[in-house]
Amino acid sequence: MEKLVIEGGKPLSGSIRIHGAKNAALPILAASVMVEGTHVIENVPDLLDIQTMLSILRRLGCQAEHRQQIVTLDTSKVSTSHIPEDLMGQMRSSIFLMGPLLARFGEVQIYQPGGCAIGERKIDLHLKGLEALGAEITYEESRLICSAARLTGTDIHLDFPSVGATENIMMAAVKAHGITTITNAAREPEIQDLQNFLNRMGARIIGAGTDTITIEGVTRLSPCKYRVIPDRIVAGTLLVAAAATRGTITLQHVNPSHLTSAMHVLKRAGVQITSEGDIITVSGHSRPRAVERIVTSPFPAFPTDLQSQVMVLLCLADGISIMKETIFEGRFKHVDELSRMGADISVDLGSAFIRGVPRLYGATVEATDLRAGAALVIAGLAATGVTVVEQIHHIDRGYDRIERIFQHLGANIERTSTAKQPLLQRSNHS
Repeated sequence: MEKLVIEGGKPLSGSIRIHGAKNAALPILAASVMVEGTHVIENVPDLLDIQTMLSILRRLGCQAEHRQQIVTLDTSKVSTSHIPEDLMGQMRSSIFLMGPLLARFGEVQIYQPGGCAIGERKIDLHLKGLEALGAEITYEESRLICSAARLTGTDIHLDFPSVGATENIMMAAVKAHGITTITNAAREPEIQDLQNFLNRMGARIIGAGTDTITIEGVTRLSPCKYRVIPDRIVAGTLLVAAAATRGTITLQHVNPSHLTSAMHVLKRAGVQITSEGDIITVSGHSRPRAVERIVTSPFPAFPTDLQSQVMVLLCLADGISIMKETIFEGRFKHVDELSRMGADISVDLGSAFIRGVPRLYGATVEATDLRAGAALVIAGLAATGVTVVEQIHHIDRGYDRIERIFQHLGANIERTSTAKQPLLQRSNHS
């Protein structure tokens, strides 16, 4: 099994371009099957989740090529709407194919989607939304069949602003007869990107980025060329890493408005951040301050996908910080791993109480999910000594070769598939 070996204690420095957003690219790739023809999707990172989505699309009959962050996708020969169980179990985002396949074929067959084990992640909001559009849901053993002779626009209110449910309903409603209105819709930037892609194909959607989205159904769509937005979570991860290592870095090709809440939290911790256009510069030359209370909530509030990374910074802060997780109940699994490195954290009733320590120490730790893995890499970069991060396939789901990203910024980090620790050997002879 591959692992990351990190020699910590070196401030990050330099500049780097942020790759495309996984959480925008996945629904866009799924939406492409709604229309026959060749799509060209640019700025698509080479991630494990992207590879899984392309594998699913190929099994459906698509011709897909991914080179130099450009996906060329020919959907002309899609011949089935049955998503294979073995691939669907690998990635939760496979659920995004429900809406597009239902819109194109009038039926879709799925299984329970997989993904990170960060808590209960039901698909009931997806199903309720599709049922409201006229779909019939039936179950056969482990398989779920969603079918509709005709989809009809309607008013749909989401009990929770689920990103995935909002996007699935949007995609299905594009081909529905009449107008669909989604209220209490999720407002994430990735939803705005999906709206822009669908409209580029000929859809008529307004309101993405607000809590009310309106879709006027159309009968005809056309394939298109589109460029995916930069990944705000990757950008946020690098901002935290710079602050935790007390370095200075510049991020290029990033949208600062997508990171407003995260930058606000970092500034409360004493981190210096400036932005101009699509460039953000961050400096963390002094010990961070504790932050009294941070609460994860849907966009535009502080994102759950940056909770574990920011917790690493707070582990090194002067004072006691409180982090409350409201989205996923299983998202504190990294706490035990950070404790192996000397962190002082206690968890109670969905909140983490973090007492800052002067330093963290290298240890062998395990990535339990995608964002927890990124947090452990940050901890290793900031720690004294050598850290080994195992189970890094989780990290590969959302970061395009994370070791190369940090190597570009001057970090001593390597990927290895052996039991050797080359950085440790090198440091002992320096």
